[in-house]
Formats: sequence, C-alpha cells, structure tokens
Amino acid sequence: MRQPKYTVEVKTAKRALKVDKEIEEALKGSLSSKMISKMKREYVECPVAGKEVAFLLCYSCVSFIRRVSGVVHCEGIEFRVQGGRRTG
Repeated sequence: MRQPKYTVEVKTAKRALKVDKEIEEALKGSLSSKMISKMKREYVECPVAGKEVAFLLCYSCVSFIRRVSGVVHCEGIEFRVQGGRRTG
C-alpha cells in the first residue's frame, strides 16, 4: 500500500488555471465535464515540484494517492504527469 509523504491542502483560485488539452481530454473518460471545470479553478502548493500546480495536474501526477476532504495525499516520489488516470 502506498504511504503519503505529504498532505497538501487544495486551494481555490479566482480564475481557471491553464491545463494542457491532452490531460483534460484524458480525464474526460473518468470525470464529468462539470467536475473538470470545477477542478480547473483549484490548485495545490506542490512540495515535490516546489510551486503552485493546477489540481488537474496534481491529480494526473504519479505521486498522487488520493484526495480526502480538500486534502491531497502525495507519495512524494516525483512530479511527473501521466496520461489518463482511472478512478476506483
């Protein structure tokens, strides 16, 4: 079982953050359009990348474990975005 090294709070921005179309398209298979548009306005201060990262990028990262009550559990291995991500 993967253990979280970091727990990071999800924050909301006033405007939507830029996310590559490829990542957005890959997530359309597992997330609704309404949820994707909501997540575009969310970001985290990523301890692995050392900067603010759009939540959709965080969600697609290989270190992402889960999101519970507005907190992301991160494995902290590396910041690398993978293609699509299946939920469940």
